[in-house]
Amino acid sequence: MSDIVIRVENLGKRYEIGHLDPTGYRTGLRHAIQDALTAPFRRLTGDRGSEASRKRAAREVFWALRAIDFEVRRGDVVGVIGRNGAGKSTLLKILSRITEPTIGRIGLKGRVASLLEVGTGFHPELTGRENIYLNGAILGMSRAEVKSKFDEIVAFSGVEKFLDTPVKRYSSGMYVRLAFSVAAHLEPEILIIDEVLAVGDSEFQKKCLGKMRDVASDGRTVLFVSHNMAAVAALCSETLLMDRGGLHFAGGVEAGITAYRNLVSSQVDRWRWSSGPGREIGNERIALRAVTVEPVDPMQDRESTSTALKVVIDYEVLAVLSGVTPFLFLVDDLGTEIFNSVDLPSAVATPDRFLMGDLQPGHYRSVCTLPGDFLNEREYGIKVGFNTSGTHFEFVSREILRICFAQTQTMRAEYSGRWPGMIRPRLGWVSAPRCSEDVSDLHERTERGDARIS
Repeated sequence: MSDIVIRVENLGKRYEIGHLDPTGYRTGLRHAIQDALTAPFRRLTGDRGSEASRKRAAREVFWALRAIDFEVRRGDVVGVIGRNGAGKSTLLKILSRITEPTIGRIGLKGRVASLLEVGTGFHPELTGRENIYLNGAILGMSRAEVKSKFDEIVAFSGVEKFLDTPVKRYSSGMYVRLAFSVAAHLEPEILIIDEVLAVGDSEFQKKCLGKMRDVASDGRTVLFVSHNMAAVAALCSETLLMDRGGLHFAGGVEAGITAYRNLVSSQVDRWRWSSGPGREIGNERIALRAVTVEPVDPMQDRESTSTALKVVIDYEVLAVLSGVTPFLFLVDDLGTEIFNSVDLPSAVATPDRFLMGDLQPGHYRSVCTLPGDFLNEREYGIKVGFNTSGTHFEFVSREILRICFAQTQTMRAEYSGRWPGMIRPRLGWVSAPRCSEDVSDLHERTERGDARIS
C-alpha cells in the first residue's frame, strides 16, 4: 500500500479583486441626485459609464496559488515556509476543505484536523467543555472517543478553571491552547497547523512542539506553517517553500531554510528601510516610517565588527499615547531572536508598572547604539516594534533590514579562525599569576594599569 497521504496536482486558486475607479468615485446625496437626473441623457447618448458598470469593469484576476504539485508521505513533518502573502494559508485552507481550488486536485488519505486561526471550529456561546465535544464531532469522533481523551486535552490546555466558561470570554492565548489540545489529542491522521501558535506563550509553544513530535512519531503526518526557522529546523523533516503563489522549493529542511533565507535576503533592504505604498507598517495609533543603521563615527566602515553603529528609528504617533516605547530585535539567519533592546529613557520602574508621560500626535525619532567589537562576522536581521503603557504591544514588524559584518585586522590578530557564536563581544580581562597576589591587589593594579589586560 502506498505511503502517500497527501497528493497535490496542478493546484490553483483564483480570486477576483474589485477596484473602485478613482475617477468615478462619487459619494453623498448631491452626487446621487445628479446621477439620477443625468441618467436619461446618458441612455440617449449611449453612455453606459454608470458607477455600477465602472465598478464591474475595474476587476483584477489574482492567482493566490498556481501550478502547485507535491506529495507528502505518512509520518512526515513538513514545514510550509515563505514570506507573508506567498500562499501558505490559502494552501492549508484548501487541504483542510475550507475552500475549493479553482483548478487541479488534491488527494487526502485519512482524517484531517486543522488549526488555522484562533478559535477555529469553536462556538463562542458554548463553554470550553462543550466545544471539546463539538470539535470532536466535527473531526468525526464519537462521544466515547472524545470522552476517553477528555482529561488529557484539559490537562494539556491548562484551562481547567475556565472549562465551564463560554469561550467568548477566553483570551486569544486560552483559545489557542484549548484548540490545539483538541486538534492534537483526537488522533487525526493528518494534523495541519498554521502559525496561530505564535499567540501562545513560550512555555506553551514548547509543549506544542513536543506534542507535534509525539504525533509524528506515531506515524501521523504534520503540516506546520511558521516564520520561525529555528522551530522548523527542530521539528520538520521536509519543507515546502512558497513564493508568490508558486512552489519555489520542495525538499530537505536544511536546504529549504537556506533557500528561504536566500529568497528573503534578496528582497530585504540593507542598512536602510523606509515606508511607502505597500510597505506601511503600523496601526491606527502608531506607524513606523523609517529605520536606518549607520556608523556613530561617519569616518568608520559600517561593515566592520569594530565599528559602533546607531539604529535610527523614525515613527509617527497618530493619537495621544501613554508610554510609547520603541524596541528592536536582532535575529539570526533562522529568525531566532538573539536579543532585544527597549527604549525606556523616561520610564520610572515600579514593582507593578512603568510610569511614563503622554506623547502627542507627531513625528518622533529614537536612536539605539550597538557598541563596536560586539557583533560577529555574519549577517543579522532587524525587527522593530512598539509597546505602550509599559505592557501593551502595539505591533512588531517583520524583518525589515539586514546588516552584514566582516572581521577587522585587530580582531584577526587575536585569532585567525572563525569565531563561533551569534555575537562576539570584546570584553575586558585581567591576568596575573595566582600565587603572587590576591584578588584585591589585582584589582588595584588593574586600576593603575599595571596588570596585563587582554
